[in-house]
Amino acid sequence: MYAVIKTGGKQYQVAVGDKLKIEQIPAEIGGKITLSEVLMVADGSNVVIGTPVVAGASVTASVLGEGRHKKVRIFKMRRRKHYQKHQGHRQNYTEIQIDAINK
Repeated sequence: MYAVIKTGGKQYQVAVGDKLKIEQIPAEIGGKITLSEVLMVADGSNVVIGTPVVAGASVTASVLGEGRHKKVRIFKMRRRKHYQKHQGHRQNYTEIQIDAINK
């Protein structure tokens, strides 16, 4: 059984036991969260696709921790113009583990 959820403007295919890093959400470490934007639920050959979300479906997850991704380096340059710009960015994330998929 798996589901497709939407959080932080991104879509993820998840199954029970999966660990994933999503955009940072306000939740306590060790706590439980419920993700209600479920776009699809599949259980073997039984597939339910939402319009746009599946009514009554949710995914329960545990918050494992928070952190920051590796640095993304941005380098801009205009040739022959003596223009160079260096910039870096580290995005915050929340790491979760999927506990249950509720239809």
